[in-house]
Amino acid sequence: MNRVESAFSRGKAFIPFVTAGDPCLETTGQLVLRMADAGADLIELGIPFSDPMAEGQVIQQADVRALAAGTTADAVFEMVGRLRTKTDVPLALMTYMNPVFVYGADKFLENCSHTGIDALIVPDLPFEEKGELEPQCQKNDVALISLIAPTSGQRIQKIAAQAQGFVYCVSSLGVTGVRAQITTDIGQLVSKVKAVKNIPCAVGFGVSTPQQAREMAEVADGVIVGSAIVKLVAQYGRQSAAPVAEYVRRMKQAISGK
Repeated sequence: MNRVESAFSRGKAFIPFVTAGDPCLETTGQLVLRMADAGADLIELGIPFSDPMAEGQVIQQADVRALAAGTTADAVFEMVGRLRTKTDVPLALMTYMNPVFVYGADKFLENCSHTGIDALIVPDLPFEEKGELEPQCQKNDVALISLIAPTSGQRIQKIAAQAQGFVYCVSSLGVTGVRAQITTDIGQLVSKVKAVKNIPCAVGFGVSTPQQAREMAEVADGVIVGSAIVKLVAQYGRQSAAPVAEYVRRMKQAISGK
């Protein structure tokens, strides 16, 4: 069992997201360790990018802060390498095609493997073009995570058939961000995936409260939360590890039914 599989082996998975380097990489490292201790099953690290088209204002601003602090992909890889001496928590990188191409896809995936990254999420890589990165991911044993959305329609069967690691179910149209209500029939999306392949499905985009997380966990295998956590980091800065860890603890309890 690899680390991504292990994230879903202990019941419903809670998957928090933070922007690497916001407000600094030292804080990001503290956040990863504290979130893992608080019950995070897999942690997403966003590589800051100047044009994050899938992100709402909260994460866009975090990217601006992280870039202003001098965060680079190399610095993120170095941080992950150091973290791997302290924690075995599954880690996924979230980035866009442009930074990977500029860095060099072969080198990028080799560094993912060398430093201990388990999965890669690239929101602007269409399923039909995943061949741009899939060979490098397979060569380096990094799961290339597929995304499905309410608009995926007939493509869901094709995407599910070739998915690896887990399927990222996008709960809402538009960009990331906290939402008062999630109206998409997530259960139906998950059912369509499971009818093709028995692979974990995690729901993201818009989830922020324990109640929302509990509802999503009733129909999915995991819950992904980004903007609500990035807001806490923006609020508390270098002192954000404790409040974020408490938030993760409450969300994990909510989806575990405790």
